[in-house]
Amino acid sequence: MTDCYVYMVQCADGSYYTGVTRRTPEERESEHNQGLDPRAFTFSRRPVQLVWSEHFDRADEAVATERRIKGWSRVKKEALIRRDYDLLPLLSARRQKKEA
Repeated sequence: MTDCYVYMVQCADGSYYTGVTRRTPEERESEHNQGLDPRAFTFSRRPVQLVWSEHFDRADEAVATERRIKGWSRVKKEALIRRDYDLLPLLSARRQKKEA
């Protein structure tokens, strides 16, 4: 798997879902909104709106990024959506624990 996107949608309930796809993020947004899989996280949280995406040439980098983002706090995800890259290291859970 090469040439991937990591994307984030905001659900109707305000939650965020992060995923990885070989299709365009806009196609995935549409698929989430169609509710193709009743077991999917987004199924009962529709409609969803694409709020962030990034292209990766390598699938392994995309999957690693997706997993990393899924572990982030809501505040850190929102900083990423705003593309406030300088704030991201300051919102690290490990860094906050050290300062506490």
